[in-house]
Amino acid sequence: MNSRNSKKHIKGTKINEAMLREVSRIIRDEVKDPNIPELTSVTGVSVTGDLRYATVRVSIYGDNEVKEKAIKALKKASPFIRGRVAAGMNMRYTPEIKFVLDDAIEYGVNMISKINKIMNEGKNDEG
Repeated sequence: MNSRNSKKHIKGTKINEAMLREVSRIIRDEVKDPNIPELTSVTGVSVTGDLRYATVRVSIYGDNEVKEKAIKALKKASPFIRGRVAAGMNMRYTPEIKFVLDDAIEYGVNMISKINKIMNEGKNDEG
């Protein structure tokens, strides 16, 4: 990676991290929708190089119905969130925000649960 690409990568990473912090704060403190559970976490943000679009990955604790309602509510709140991001961040252009569900945390919790179950079964077989 040459110096110019390296600088672009660092700038992109900083923008993604700043957007993650800002969107998380807005969802937690300013979005008042009962369909968005308190256990909603922004797990990642990917802003395109031209700063036109941002994909925001969210992890939502709950069953499929809870998740569907929360994603719909976030999509509905997207213009509000975008406006608050614009007010909170000094960017020439505020990206259009797209929310997508991220099941990585739930997957990890389920895997840990399965591993613990197997480990406990092994201990019971020994005793």
